[in-house]
Amino acid sequence: MKKKDILIRTVFFTAGLLLLSPSIKLQAQQGFVHQRSTEYQWPEEKNVLNQLDKWQDMKFGVLFHWGLYSIPGIVESWSICSEDVDWIPRDSTIAYEDYKKAYYKLIDKFNPTDFNPEQWAEVIKAGGMKYMIFTTKHHDGFNLFNTKQTNFSIMNSAFKDNPKADVAKYVFDAFRKKDFMIGAYFSKPDWHCEYYWWPRYATPNRNVNYNINRHPEQWKAFQKFTYNQIEELMSNYGKIDILWLDGGWVAAPRQDIKMESIAKMARSHQTDLLIVDRTIHGKYENYQTPERSIPDQQLPYPWESCMPLSPDWGWTPNAKFKTANAVITDLIEVVAKGGNLLLGVGPTPKGLIQPEVEVILKEIGQWLKINGEGIYNTRITPVYKNKNNDIWFTASKDGKTLYALYIQGQNNPLPESIEWEKNIPVKGTAITLLHTGKKVKWTQEGDKVKVQLPRLSKYDKKPLVFSFKIKK
Repeated sequence: MKKKDILIRTVFFTAGLLLLSPSIKLQAQQGFVHQRSTEYQWPEEKNVLNQLDKWQDMKFGVLFHWGLYSIPGIVESWSICSEDVDWIPRDSTIAYEDYKKAYYKLIDKFNPTDFNPEQWAEVIKAGGMKYMIFTTKHHDGFNLFNTKQTNFSIMNSAFKDNPKADVAKYVFDAFRKKDFMIGAYFSKPDWHCEYYWWPRYATPNRNVNYNINRHPEQWKAFQKFTYNQIEELMSNYGKIDILWLDGGWVAAPRQDIKMESIAKMARSHQTDLLIVDRTIHGKYENYQTPERSIPDQQLPYPWESCMPLSPDWGWTPNAKFKTANAVITDLIEVVAKGGNLLLGVGPTPKGLIQPEVEVILKEIGQWLKINGEGIYNTRITPVYKNKNNDIWFTASKDGKTLYALYIQGQNNPLPESIEWEKNIPVKGTAITLLHTGKKVKWTQEGDKVKVQLPRLSKYDKKPLVFSFKIKK
């Protein structure tokens, strides 16, 4: 990486070690992303299918990354992974083992004294999201729930004496009160657990650092550790709707954690649980999760694009956030192609969603209050975009109503009319502009529809949504 691409902020530890927190260009931070599977297998259980249908209605969710990495404001977990790639920032003047010890010592500094899960829920509700995924444990192994399997948790952090120390409980409860679908993110790899990164050996990369065939008892201990932690989440934290498993390199045959056993146990506690074993094709990947990207084409099965609001998943200082209009534009394309959008938000080290994020989300939510009919509870339609890619289409679940979602270029004036091919309204019926709630004039020539746009006194160049009936 070129030096000009990195702005280094130095944080001094009491031990005298340096932890570097670079703010890296977007392309560097996107170095490792989960791609989607190439196949999909529908669940067989009727109750799981019903839950999946409910999830597809929601369209818009939030993913919270929050942990030790939030204190210095660095890329989540990855700085303790000894891989030589430009998107993993770490001070090369510090011995790797010393750096890792210093990172783990951040547990003594994790003290989010302003932690307010009700504020999170209010802000996200105002943003128009309908479901949430909370990171209970990322790859670094720091647990944000009350686990009995390890001491490396928030219950042993500087926050341990706070009445809300078991933050997962309070986050889940706050969002349930706002009628959200509740999801628990859980990292399958655990870089703090001695059964995964055994202190006997070096840790050269993200994988288990010993030969499982030579040390089967060590791996069995990790399987039990993982099973027990997931059971704690599934049995001690109320209704959980989604188990969102990250770290796709931990999978059979090489790193088999016995997913069948875990899934059976999890659904014994949460009967209609959606299980999302990311990138592992099969019956435990109930929906696909392309990361930081939108598939090129429409897909006929459940999927979710997960994208952060800033270049990073967790909180970083001086972050450059996407505009509300950029998020809405992504949401429209995702929904027209059959997916959901999971927006990444990183709460601050003190435990709040910062004001800049609140402003953006509120703006998105205000647009959805008016135009959400074309987003929520919709499904795909065969002709889902026009040739200019500035008009996208969604359909009501019964297929009788279509929605045309027009994306105006930010530097372009509002045209007098827009047009598309096919998706012809029923003759004699109206096309309604949701922005005003009024009918607009339209004409048809062959298989082309031309819609006259009214003059709008209050218009901020956000996408316009039109509804109309079609023959089914």
